[in-house]
Amino acid sequence: MHAWSGFDKSSFSKHFSRIYIEDGAEAYPDAQTILARFPTARRIPIRHYKDVFNRKHQDFQLQKRAMDIILAVKREGYLYAGSPQTPSFGHDRFFYNAMALNCVYNCDYCYLQGMFPSAHLLFFVNPDAFFDSVVAELAKGPLYLCVSYDTDLLAMESFLPQCHRWIHFAAQRRDLVVEIRTKSGAYDAIRDTPVSDNVILAWTCSPDEIIKVYESGTPPLDTRLSAMAQAVKDGRKVRLCIDPILKIKDWQAVYSRCIEYIFERIPGAALHDVSLGVFRMNKNYLNNIRAMRVDSDILFYPYDEKDQTMSYTDLDRESMLDFIRKTMSPYVQEERIIL
Repeated sequence: MHAWSGFDKSSFSKHFSRIYIEDGAEAYPDAQTILARFPTARRIPIRHYKDVFNRKHQDFQLQKRAMDIILAVKREGYLYAGSPQTPSFGHDRFFYNAMALNCVYNCDYCYLQGMFPSAHLLFFVNPDAFFDSVVAELAKGPLYLCVSYDTDLLAMESFLPQCHRWIHFAAQRRDLVVEIRTKSGAYDAIRDTPVSDNVILAWTCSPDEIIKVYESGTPPLDTRLSAMAQAVKDGRKVRLCIDPILKIKDWQAVYSRCIEYIFERIPGAALHDVSLGVFRMNKNYLNNIRAMRVDSDILFYPYDEKDQTMSYTDLDRESMLDFIRKTMSPYVQEERIIL
Protein backbone atom coordinates (compact mmCIF):
# COMPACT_ATOMS: atom_id res chain seq x y z
CA MET A 1 0.00 0.00 0.00
CA HIS A 2 1.36 3.39 -0.94
CA ALA A 3 2.46 5.56 1.96
CA TRP A 4 0.30 8.34 0.56
CA SER A 5 -2.85 6.23 0.72
CA GLY A 6 -5.74 8.58 0.13
CA PHE A 7 -3.52 11.28 -1.43
CA ASP A 8 -3.76 10.37 -5.13
CA LYS A 9 -0.88 10.60 -7.59
CA SER A 10 -2.49 13.39 -9.60
CA SER A 11 -2.58 15.51 -6.45
CA PHE A 12 0.94 14.43 -5.54
CA SER A 13 2.27 15.79 -8.85
CA LYS A 14 0.96 19.26 -8.05
CA HIS A 15 2.88 19.50 -4.79
CA PHE A 16 6.48 19.91 -3.65
CA SER A 17 7.87 21.73 -6.67
CA ARG A 18 9.92 23.89 -4.28
CA ILE A 19 11.98 22.95 -1.24
CA TYR A 20 13.13 25.76 1.05
CA ILE A 21 16.36 24.89 2.86
CA GLU A 22 17.34 26.72 6.04
CA ASP A 23 20.99 27.66 6.54
CA GLY A 24 22.78 24.63 7.98
CA ALA A 25 19.96 22.15 7.30
CA GLU A 26 21.13 20.65 4.02
CA ALA A 27 24.04 18.77 5.58
CA TYR A 28 21.76 16.59 7.71
CA PRO A 29 21.00 13.07 6.42
CA ASP A 30 17.25 13.65 6.72
CA ALA A 31 17.51 16.68 4.46
CA GLN A 32 19.42 14.62 1.93
CA THR A 33 16.74 11.91 2.09
CA ILE A 34 13.96 14.37 1.27
CA LEU A 35 15.98 16.10 -1.44
CA ALA A 36 16.61 12.74 -3.07
CA ARG A 37 12.91 11.95 -2.79
CA PHE A 38 12.09 15.05 -4.88
CA PRO A 39 15.05 15.43 -7.25
CA THR A 40 13.28 17.82 -9.64
CA ALA A 41 12.15 20.26 -6.94
CA ARG A 42 13.64 23.74 -7.05
CA ARG A 43 15.95 24.25 -4.06
CA ILE A 44 15.66 27.66 -2.42
CA PRO A 45 18.11 28.61 0.37
CA ILE A 46 16.67 30.65 3.25
CA ARG A 47 18.17 32.17 6.38
CA HIS A 48 15.59 30.81 8.84
CA TYR A 49 12.51 28.68 8.35
CA LYS A 50 10.31 31.33 9.96
CA ASP A 51 11.17 33.70 7.12
CA VAL A 52 8.93 31.52 4.95
CA PHE A 53 6.70 29.65 7.39
CA ASN A 54 5.75 32.61 9.59
CA ARG A 55 5.60 35.42 7.07
CA LYS A 56 2.42 37.49 7.06
CA HIS A 57 -0.40 37.60 4.52
CA GLN A 58 -0.16 33.99 3.41
CA ASP A 59 -3.20 32.12 2.10
CA PHE A 60 -3.33 28.76 3.85
CA GLN A 61 -5.97 27.23 1.60
CA LEU A 62 -4.32 28.47 -1.59
CA GLN A 63 -1.05 26.89 -0.45
CA LYS A 64 -2.89 23.64 0.26
CA ARG A 65 -3.47 23.31 -3.48
CA ALA A 66 0.28 23.24 -4.12
CA MET A 67 2.24 22.61 -0.94
CA ASP A 68 5.98 23.13 -0.73
CA ILE A 69 8.49 21.67 1.72
CA ILE A 70 10.64 23.53 4.24
CA LEU A 71 13.71 21.87 5.78
CA ALA A 72 14.98 23.28 9.05
CA VAL A 73 16.97 22.56 12.19
CA LYS A 74 15.05 22.64 15.47
CA ARG A 75 17.18 24.42 18.06
CA GLU A 76 14.95 24.32 21.14
CA GLY A 77 11.59 23.10 22.38
CA TYR A 78 11.68 19.39 21.61
CA LEU A 79 8.92 18.34 24.04
CA TYR A 80 5.66 20.02 25.00
CA ALA A 81 3.14 19.29 27.73
CA GLY A 82 -0.06 17.83 26.31
CA SER A 83 -3.05 20.10 25.75
CA PRO A 84 -5.92 19.86 28.26
CA GLN A 85 -8.19 19.43 25.21
CA THR A 86 -6.42 16.16 24.43
CA PRO A 87 -7.03 12.99 26.48
CA SER A 88 -4.00 11.75 28.43
CA PHE A 89 -5.34 8.17 28.70
CA GLY A 90 -4.61 7.98 32.41
CA HIS A 91 -0.96 8.98 32.13
CA ASP A 92 0.35 11.59 34.57
CA ARG A 93 3.19 12.70 32.29
CA PHE A 94 1.68 13.32 28.86
CA PHE A 95 3.82 15.05 26.23
CA TYR A 96 3.91 15.59 22.51
CA ASN A 97 6.57 16.65 20.06
CA ALA A 98 6.64 18.16 16.59
CA MET A 99 9.27 16.74 14.26
CA ALA A 100 7.06 17.91 11.41
CA LEU A 101 4.45 20.65 11.17
CA ASN A 102 1.38 20.61 8.95
CA CYS A 103 -0.32 17.75 7.20
CA VAL A 104 -0.76 16.36 3.70
CA TYR A 105 -4.51 16.19 4.34
CA ASN A 106 -6.88 19.16 4.55
CA CYS A 107 -9.70 18.47 6.99
CA ASP A 108 -12.18 21.32 7.40
CA TYR A 109 -12.12 20.99 11.18
CA CYS A 110 -8.32 20.95 11.53
CA TYR A 111 -6.93 23.53 13.96
CA LEU A 112 -3.62 23.75 12.09
CA GLN A 113 -5.12 26.13 9.52
CA GLY A 114 -5.88 28.56 12.34
CA MET A 115 -2.63 27.96 14.21
CA PHE A 116 -0.05 28.29 11.44
CA PRO A 117 0.17 31.05 8.82
CA SER A 118 1.54 28.62 6.21
CA ALA A 119 0.27 25.32 4.82
CA HIS A 120 3.70 24.21 3.61
CA LEU A 121 5.15 21.06 5.19
CA LEU A 122 7.93 21.81 7.64
CA PHE A 123 10.38 19.04 8.51
CA PHE A 124 12.97 19.34 11.27
CA VAL A 125 15.97 17.37 10.06
CA ASN A 126 17.82 16.88 13.36
CA PRO A 127 15.94 13.92 14.89
CA ASP A 128 18.66 13.07 17.42
CA ALA A 129 17.82 16.20 19.40
CA PHE A 130 14.23 15.00 19.78
CA PHE A 131 15.26 11.54 20.91
CA ASP A 132 17.82 12.94 23.35
CA SER A 133 15.15 15.15 24.93
CA VAL A 134 12.93 12.13 25.51
CA VAL A 135 15.81 10.22 27.12
CA ALA A 136 16.41 13.17 29.45
CA GLU A 137 12.72 13.38 30.37
CA LEU A 138 12.51 9.63 30.99
CA ALA A 139 15.10 10.08 33.73
CA LYS A 140 12.35 11.90 35.66
CA GLY A 141 9.78 9.12 35.27
CA PRO A 142 7.53 7.25 32.83
CA LEU A 143 6.37 9.18 29.78
CA TYR A 144 3.41 9.05 27.41
CA LEU A 145 4.36 10.68 24.10
CA CYS A 146 2.29 11.62 21.06
CA VAL A 147 4.60 11.92 18.06
CA SER A 148 2.05 12.65 15.33
CA TYR A 149 0.37 15.63 16.93
CA ASP A 150 0.61 18.60 14.55
CA THR A 151 0.90 16.39 11.48
CA ASP A 152 0.26 12.85 10.21
CA LEU A 153 3.63 11.11 10.31
CA LEU A 154 2.45 7.80 8.87
CA ALA A 155 1.04 9.57 5.81
CA MET A 156 4.54 10.96 5.23
CA GLU A 157 6.54 7.83 6.02
CA SER A 158 7.70 7.74 2.38
CA PHE A 159 9.42 11.11 3.00
CA LEU A 160 11.18 10.19 6.22
CA PRO A 161 10.88 6.97 8.26
CA GLN A 162 9.89 8.79 11.44
CA CYS A 163 7.38 6.16 12.54
CA HIS A 164 10.02 3.46 12.08
CA ARG A 165 12.36 5.40 14.31
CA TRP A 166 9.87 5.95 17.10
CA ILE A 167 8.69 2.34 17.10
CA HIS A 168 12.26 1.05 17.41
CA PHE A 169 13.07 3.70 20.02
CA ALA A 170 10.04 2.91 22.18
CA ALA A 171 10.57 -0.84 21.95
CA GLN A 172 13.85 -0.41 23.84
CA ARG A 173 12.46 1.76 26.66
CA ARG A 174 10.15 0.21 29.22
CA ASP A 175 8.90 3.50 30.68
CA LEU A 176 7.97 5.10 27.36
CA VAL A 177 4.62 4.75 25.58
CA VAL A 178 4.42 6.25 22.09
CA GLU A 179 1.17 6.98 20.30
CA ILE A 180 1.18 7.42 16.53
CA ARG A 181 -2.13 8.89 15.39
CA THR A 182 -3.11 8.79 11.74
CA LYS A 183 -5.81 8.74 9.09
CA SER A 184 -3.47 7.03 6.63
CA GLY A 185 -3.89 3.58 5.19
CA ALA A 186 -0.14 3.13 4.95
CA TYR A 187 0.33 0.48 7.63
CA ASP A 188 2.44 -1.59 5.22
CA ALA A 189 5.07 1.15 5.43
CA ILE A 190 5.79 0.18 9.06
CA ARG A 191 4.76 -3.45 9.09
CA ASP A 192 8.38 -4.58 9.23
CA THR A 193 8.94 -2.87 12.59
CA PRO A 194 8.96 -4.83 15.87
CA VAL A 195 5.63 -5.41 17.58
CA SER A 196 5.85 -3.57 20.88
CA ASP A 197 3.54 -3.05 23.85
CA ASN A 198 5.09 0.42 24.12
CA VAL A 199 3.55 1.62 20.84
CA ILE A 200 -0.09 2.44 20.19
CA LEU A 201 -1.22 2.90 16.61
CA ALA A 202 -4.26 5.17 16.75
CA TRP A 203 -6.52 5.52 13.73
CA THR A 204 -9.01 8.35 13.47
CA CYS A 205 -12.13 7.00 11.78
CA SER A 206 -15.19 8.89 10.58
CA PRO A 207 -18.31 7.94 8.65
CA ASP A 208 -17.76 8.12 4.89
CA GLU A 209 -20.44 10.82 4.78
CA ILE A 210 -18.08 13.00 6.83
CA ILE A 211 -14.87 11.89 5.13
CA LYS A 212 -16.20 12.85 1.69
CA VAL A 213 -17.35 16.32 2.77
CA TYR A 214 -15.00 17.40 5.56
CA GLU A 215 -11.78 15.34 5.34
CA SER A 216 -10.27 16.37 2.02
CA GLY A 217 -7.55 14.11 0.66
CA THR A 218 -7.91 11.44 3.34
CA PRO A 219 -8.45 7.74 2.64
CA PRO A 220 -11.99 6.34 2.79
CA LEU A 221 -13.09 4.46 5.88
CA ASP A 222 -12.52 1.07 4.23
CA THR A 223 -8.85 1.87 3.64
CA ARG A 224 -8.32 2.88 7.25
CA LEU A 225 -10.11 -0.21 8.53
CA SER A 226 -8.04 -2.50 6.31
CA ALA A 227 -4.89 -1.00 7.79
CA MET A 228 -6.23 -1.34 11.33
CA ALA A 229 -7.32 -4.93 10.76
CA GLN A 230 -3.86 -5.90 9.54
CA ALA A 231 -2.21 -4.16 12.49
CA VAL A 232 -4.52 -6.00 14.89
CA LYS A 233 -3.77 -9.29 13.14
CA ASP A 234 -0.06 -8.59 13.55
CA GLY A 235 -0.53 -8.27 17.32
CA ARG A 236 -0.15 -4.51 17.66
CA LYS A 237 -1.94 -2.25 20.09
CA VAL A 238 -4.56 -0.41 18.04
CA ARG A 239 -6.68 2.48 19.26
CA LEU A 240 -9.88 3.51 17.48
CA CYS A 241 -10.46 7.26 17.60
CA ILE A 242 -13.83 8.72 16.66
CA ASP A 243 -12.88 12.32 17.12
CA PRO A 244 -14.18 14.83 16.31
CA ILE A 245 -17.79 13.73 16.37
CA LEU A 246 -19.70 16.24 14.26
CA LYS A 247 -23.34 17.18 14.68
CA ILE A 248 -24.32 16.94 11.04
CA LYS A 249 -27.80 16.21 9.70
CA ASP A 250 -29.03 12.80 10.90
CA TRP A 251 -25.77 12.37 12.82
CA GLN A 252 -27.18 9.60 15.02
CA ALA A 253 -28.06 7.42 12.04
CA VAL A 254 -24.81 8.25 10.25
CA TYR A 255 -22.63 7.32 13.22
CA SER A 256 -24.71 4.25 14.08
CA ARG A 257 -24.13 2.82 10.60
CA CYS A 258 -20.45 3.67 10.80
CA ILE A 259 -19.94 2.03 14.19
CA GLU A 260 -21.78 -1.10 13.12
CA TYR A 261 -19.62 -1.32 10.01
CA ILE A 262 -16.37 -0.76 11.93
CA PHE A 263 -17.07 -3.66 14.27
CA GLU A 264 -18.10 -5.91 11.40
CA ARG A 265 -14.51 -5.46 10.20
CA ILE A 266 -12.65 -5.38 13.52
CA PRO A 267 -13.67 -7.21 16.70
CA GLY A 268 -14.02 -4.81 19.61
CA ALA A 269 -12.09 -7.18 21.86
CA ALA A 270 -9.08 -6.86 19.56
CA LEU A 271 -8.78 -3.10 20.10
CA HIS A 272 -6.57 -1.65 22.82
CA ASP A 273 -9.20 1.00 23.52
CA VAL A 274 -11.52 3.57 21.93
CA SER A 275 -11.19 7.35 22.19
CA LEU A 276 -14.19 9.63 21.66
CA GLY A 277 -14.41 13.40 21.38
CA VAL A 278 -16.69 16.04 19.90
CA PHE A 279 -15.58 19.02 17.82
CA ARG A 280 -13.58 21.51 19.88
CA MET A 281 -11.10 24.20 18.93
CA ASN A 282 -9.25 27.10 20.47
CA LYS A 283 -11.33 30.25 20.01
CA ASN A 284 -8.55 32.24 18.36
CA TYR A 285 -7.76 29.45 15.91
CA LEU A 286 -11.41 29.18 14.90
CA ASN A 287 -11.68 32.94 14.46
CA ASN A 288 -8.58 32.88 12.24
CA ILE A 289 -10.10 30.16 10.09
CA ARG A 290 -13.45 31.92 9.80
CA ALA A 291 -11.64 35.02 8.55
CA MET A 292 -10.03 32.96 5.76
CA ARG A 293 -12.79 30.70 4.50
CA VAL A 294 -16.56 30.54 4.23
CA ASP A 295 -16.85 27.23 2.42
CA SER A 296 -17.56 24.87 5.33
CA ASP A 297 -20.72 24.86 7.42
CA ILE A 298 -19.09 23.17 10.41
CA LEU A 299 -16.80 26.17 10.87
CA PHE A 300 -19.78 28.48 11.30
CA TYR A 301 -21.91 26.37 13.59
CA PRO A 302 -22.97 28.47 16.63
CA TYR A 303 -20.56 26.82 19.04
CA ASP A 304 -20.51 27.57 22.73
CA GLU A 305 -17.44 29.26 24.22
CA LYS A 306 -15.94 27.95 27.43
CA ASP A 307 -12.41 28.63 28.70
CA GLN A 308 -11.32 29.96 25.29
CA THR A 309 -12.52 26.76 23.62
CA MET A 310 -15.30 26.60 21.05
CA SER A 311 -17.42 23.45 21.10
CA TYR A 312 -20.96 22.23 21.45
CA THR A 313 -22.89 23.10 24.58
CA ASP A 314 -22.27 20.90 27.60
CA LEU A 315 -25.72 19.38 27.11
CA ASP A 316 -25.07 18.57 23.45
CA ARG A 317 -21.60 17.28 24.19
CA GLU A 318 -22.84 14.91 26.88
CA SER A 319 -25.74 13.66 24.77
CA MET A 320 -23.50 13.08 21.74
CA LEU A 321 -20.85 11.19 23.70
CA ASP A 322 -23.50 9.20 25.55
CA PHE A 323 -25.15 8.19 22.29
CA ILE A 324 -21.86 7.04 20.73
CA ARG A 325 -20.84 5.22 23.89
CA LYS A 326 -24.16 3.35 24.08
CA THR A 327 -24.00 2.52 20.38
CA MET A 328 -20.57 0.99 20.97
CA SER A 329 -21.49 -0.87 24.14
CA PRO A 330 -22.37 -4.18 22.40
CA TYR A 331 -18.87 -4.26 20.92
CA VAL A 332 -16.48 -2.70 23.46
CA GLN A 333 -16.39 -2.86 27.24
CA GLU A 334 -17.29 0.53 28.69
CA GLU A 335 -14.07 0.80 30.69
CA ARG A 336 -12.13 0.76 27.41
CA ILE A 337 -14.05 3.72 25.99
CA ILE A 338 -12.19 6.93 26.82
CA LEU A 339 -13.86 10.33 26.66
